[in-house]
Amino acid sequence: MEKVTIDDVDGFMSAASVTRPVGKALGTSDMAINYYELAPGDSFSPGLHTHFDQEEVFCVQSGTATFETKEEDVVVEAGEIVRFAPGDYQRGHNHGDERVVALALGAPAESESGELLRDCPECGEQTQHWMRIPDEKNVVEVYCLTCDTVTGTMD
Repeated sequence: MEKVTIDDVDGFMSAASVTRPVGKALGTSDMAINYYELAPGDSFSPGLHTHFDQEEVFCVQSGTATFETKEEDVVVEAGEIVRFAPGDYQRGHNHGDERVVALALGAPAESESGELLRDCPECGEQTQHWMRIPDEKNVVEVYCLTCDTVTGTMD
């Protein structure tokens, strides 16, 4: 058995105000568990994305998260849970005035295959993107795989 205090788990840079990999702290091997806090305007990820080999479940503990999908927006309130199958595109946002607190679970723990879509001003359309940490910078850059334009940063 393993037990951790969420506030004791070191966070990492993401599109959310707070992201803590609590599954790694617990030593889970078959499931990823991340704790999120989204301030108004934040999102869980920097773009519409999918994991082709991982299903994701989001349990909203407080606030209201709105998940953008290719088909529709899905509103998930405190006490509700939403599941995305492998291959489902989604991006969760906090469009409200109060903080969103949520747990995200993914299985299997590591995703080997996925896609991140964002609008690229240089290409003039939505393109595939990925993330990198430039040398000697304390930020994550989100960049277009077609033209290498940086379209966002996370710190």
